[in-house]
Amino acid sequence: MSHSPIGALLREWRAARHLSQLDLALETGISTRHLSCVETGKARASRDTVSRLADALGMPLRERNALLHAAGFAAMHPERSLAAPALDRVRQAVDLILAHQEPYPAFVISRHWDVLATNAAAARVGQMLMEGRPGRHINLLHQIFDPEDFRPVIANWHEVAARFIRHLHDDLAANPTDRRTQQLLDEMFAYPDVPARWRERELGKEPSPIVTFTFRSKFGELRFFETFTTFAAPYDVTLDELRIDCTFPADDHTAAVCAELAAGEASSSATE
Repeated sequence: MSHSPIGALLREWRAARHLSQLDLALETGISTRHLSCVETGKARASRDTVSRLADALGMPLRERNALLHAAGFAAMHPERSLAAPALDRVRQAVDLILAHQEPYPAFVISRHWDVLATNAAAARVGQMLMEGRPGRHINLLHQIFDPEDFRPVIANWHEVAARFIRHLHDDLAANPTDRRTQQLLDEMFAYPDVPARWRERELGKEPSPIVTFTFRSKFGELRFFETFTTFAAPYDVTLDELRIDCTFPADDHTAAVCAELAAGEASSSATE
């Protein structure tokens, strides 16, 4: 068995996409013989060939860079901090979305569910739900699954947790070489009372397009649903992996409580 770095990656991605060498060769217009030689390390793929293979396999930008590196080429897609000057316009757009979501919570989420930024409403609602107690994690999944974080105030925790486990399974299916996502999946099962059957992805069963979060609070139950915004055709790895999670009230009571919290904060600021 060859230890060709690109060969190992291609085989792993082909297996995840259920593609034979012949399937991938036909999809990319590369001969099966040449593809076989690339996988075994007997032939070197050109940069154009690597890009065509990545396109056919539907690889995200980070994994495309990894495939290029494995083939002996420099990365094609930059990975810059969101604070970098080159992403000024993007950062302004993100800030605008967060601001316009007021008085309802919004979060900027990384590929691995780390919370990178929030609007003021997220802080207000979070502090109210936690009754001033600080959260233990910056990772949204850990916040949801940890009994010492947000989990106790989620009235429909089982439904919400099942949906996020499905998100992780879907992320792994889309990115089979993503070790951090696999690690996150394992970490969620380390928490108590997470059903073992969730370790298996439920094929053929499509989840509801909308999941409502129901929170226990001193104002009674608050109900939100969420939408995710991503950037179309990103060239930068950071943008490719960025998600903006905007939550909306699922009933009039929740909307009224959010408005009341915002008004209270504005009143407090005015008196200071």
